[in-house]
Amino acid sequence: MTSHTSTGPRRADPDARTSPTTATAVPSGGSGRRRHLVWLVPVLWTLALGLWGLSRQNSVWRDEAATWQVAERSPGEIWHMLGNVDVVHGLYYLLMHVLFEVFGASTTTLRLPSVLAVAVAAACVALIGRRLAGPWAGLGGGLALGLLPAVQFQLQEGRAYALVAGGGGVSTLLLVALLLAGRPARRTWPRWTAYGALVLVCALLNWLSLLILPAHAVTLWWVRSGRGVVVPWLLASGAAVAGTLPLILFSRTQSGQVSWIPPLTWHMLIGPAILVAVGVLGAWADRWNGPRAGQADLPRRVGRVGRAGRLSAAAVGLPLLAVPLLGLAAASLVQPLFLDRYVLFSMLGLALLIGAGLGAAVRVLAPRWPGTSRALVPAVIGVSALAVLPVALADRSPASRVDDVLAVAGEVSRLKRDGDAVLFVPAARRDTALVSPGAFAGLVDTALARGPVESGTLKGEEADPARIRAALLQRRRVLLVTDAAKVPGRSGSEADRAKAAVLGEEFTVVEDREVRGRRVTVYERRP
Repeated sequence: MTSHTSTGPRRADPDARTSPTTATAVPSGGSGRRRHLVWLVPVLWTLALGLWGLSRQNSVWRDEAATWQVAERSPGEIWHMLGNVDVVHGLYYLLMHVLFEVFGASTTTLRLPSVLAVAVAAACVALIGRRLAGPWAGLGGGLALGLLPAVQFQLQEGRAYALVAGGGGVSTLLLVALLLAGRPARRTWPRWTAYGALVLVCALLNWLSLLILPAHAVTLWWVRSGRGVVVPWLLASGAAVAGTLPLILFSRTQSGQVSWIPPLTWHMLIGPAILVAVGVLGAWADRWNGPRAGQADLPRRVGRVGRAGRLSAAAVGLPLLAVPLLGLAAASLVQPLFLDRYVLFSMLGLALLIGAGLGAAVRVLAPRWPGTSRALVPAVIGVSALAVLPVALADRSPASRVDDVLAVAGEVSRLKRDGDAVLFVPAARRDTALVSPGAFAGLVDTALARGPVESGTLKGEEADPARIRAALLQRRRVLLVTDAAKVPGRSGSEADRAKAAVLGEEFTVVEDREVRGRRVTVYERRP
């Protein structure tokens, strides 16, 4: 084993805790089958978690409804819409359009990409953990990822955030492989090109994913990378940022879409602070993992590219966890943007550090209790799975989301009569008709002037209040689709006030149904 020197005060070497017994409990290499199990088991575990209750009792909430209705448009219609709204999700919408065309529109097609992406992320965490802290660390981190509450929520979500996390995992794995390769940049340029391309694709899915770059920069600083690594990293990162810059600039013209996000307050930082504290504990425990087999000669082997520090799970995981959260908090001081789903990929850092802590615990226990040490990771993951079971069950219930556009469409189908008018307050609640047009067949959308596809919007363009009033006065029966009383977000537009005024003056309520965050009220004209 290559000796390690230190310029600081001497302390007990964590690797000294390793013994032949430890080597048996935590094999440095292991058979090919065992090495594959380190990432394969987390992949199968994550897939099982994702496929469990995937339809969420056949419910779709408003954010997923946006994906659904846009994915059913043609590429030209999507492009027309992106000029007005949701340009930040353009690449994701085009991807989902292809999937809907090939596999058909369903909750499975809507959510399965997220399940597969998180499974890829789990494999990346496991592979990184295995290379930097040992097989038990890799196995523990890969299994832990799917149990994290933030990941569980997005695991079955028809939005792009899980895809970004999967791409972030692959780009981080590429970076680790490049740092361990110890080859001159001219021999690794295909990997650096792949790294830059992955970062770019993730940024086109959500440009806040560029916060992974400062996290990777901190890793390079942590391990004291030299020019042979820093220069190609800067080139790849710069290319990704340059490719994303037009999207960033144009999306600023649509910043009103995130105006609903509340300003950052200190209590919003409590949860992230706890996560970072857990990560710091994992980084501290990572000292007991020591250099992995094949990394003992790391400084000598990569000296040609200027690397002097030791690459560890802490050096990768802690920046990946903390830096994106801090960056998002800083950006939120300029414009409120603090939603943890925007930096879901930071949870990969937390999972890696949890795995490092488990791997260190196995190493410490192995000399005295080898049998116990082998059972530690499965036992901890099993207990953790039971502990988060209530969260998992809640996330797979329609009540976990603010509303359900399919449920309210079913109510409309039961209550409607041919020739009835239908109103949506606010206009964004028209999404239920766009996702389930069959349920609204025979109804007349009296307020609509131009449809969403024609107007290149998500909710269409409504007529002026006078025309809405005149159209309503020609109807005997009106169905109003709106939010449930307990759900915030009622619009105060002039058109919506005109709708409410006519219904209050000229109509009376004959039936009122509330279902999963939305409400259907039936009005009939007064004699």
